[in-house]
Amino acid sequence: MNNTILIVDDSKHVQRQIEIFLTPEGFSRFSFANSAQEAFQLLELDGKNEKCEKCEIDLILMDINMPGTNGVEACQKIYTSGHLKHIPVIIITAEDTNERLKQAFEAGATDYIRKPLNPVELIARISSVLKLKKEMDDRVNREKELLRLTQILEETNAKLQQANEMLHHLSRTDSLTGLANRRFFDDLFQSEWKRSIRVSKPLSILMIDIDCFKKYNDAYGHQKGDECLKQVAKALQNSVRRQCDIIARYGGEEFIALLADTDKKGAITVANAMQSNLAGMNIPHKNSLAGSVVTVSIGISSIVPDITSTPEMLISAADKLLYLAKYEGRNRIKY
Repeated sequence: MNNTILIVDDSKHVQRQIEIFLTPEGFSRFSFANSAQEAFQLLELDGKNEKCEKCEIDLILMDINMPGTNGVEACQKIYTSGHLKHIPVIIITAEDTNERLKQAFEAGATDYIRKPLNPVELIARISSVLKLKKEMDDRVNREKELLRLTQILEETNAKLQQANEMLHHLSRTDSLTGLANRRFFDDLFQSEWKRSIRVSKPLSILMIDIDCFKKYNDAYGHQKGDECLKQVAKALQNSVRRQCDIIARYGGEEFIALLADTDKKGAITVANAMQSNLAGMNIPHKNSLAGSVVTVSIGISSIVPDITSTPEMLISAADKLLYLAKYEGRNRIKY
């Protein structure tokens, strides 16, 4: 057997006797201590390594009467050490008083054997205690494994949740500008349209287009064009303050703004802020027909929706006004 038994007894004769009784039964690993203090050293409870969490001892046979620290006191120290409390202690006693045995059990002893030792009783009690210890160790190991698997599952779920959140974010975000994408805008617009009908509140759409953007790409290259789109997106986003105001990339160099609970006057204020913020960036555009820097044209349509109107009507109206703004010279707002 692979179990290691620590025999703590001040009698060399008793130590040898136990070894002789147990060896034919397959026990071959023994440690010996002549006192409780020697046992503490073997168990690393001598004050130097009391935080050791690894102990090779599987069972302790402890004489109850020893000079110095007796078996009851030693058992109590072992049991209260924390990391050794899982090691069963069988008390060996020549006393026949129940009070002494009660003290031993209260101190943490698992079982007891009376002297003189009976080999049949000794082997039976040791086998029974070791079987119980194995069952308890197996249960502890299963609990540890379950805890480990639970932690892994929690970590996996957390990572999966993060991945899902990222996918959700990507599904609604334009990868270049970081604004909402058209798919997200379309879904939100339908929802906001229905809400506006219920509460009879105005809804405004701004169609925004970068003036002469093809000429910008031709002059500066597509990489600079992408940087320009990012800068324009930033200027547009910085022009709104409410969380319900959504700026989206509608396609190519075209953007769209959805302003809930906003009438035409409020929408014009936002459009002016957009043009002002973009002008403040002073992005050169040498081939523009609207000036020397990047500019935008904006078409605004506003409505208090009802059952006779449709979302497409509002989009179409803003788009026509955007076309008019570009036709009349660009870098202007039409409403």
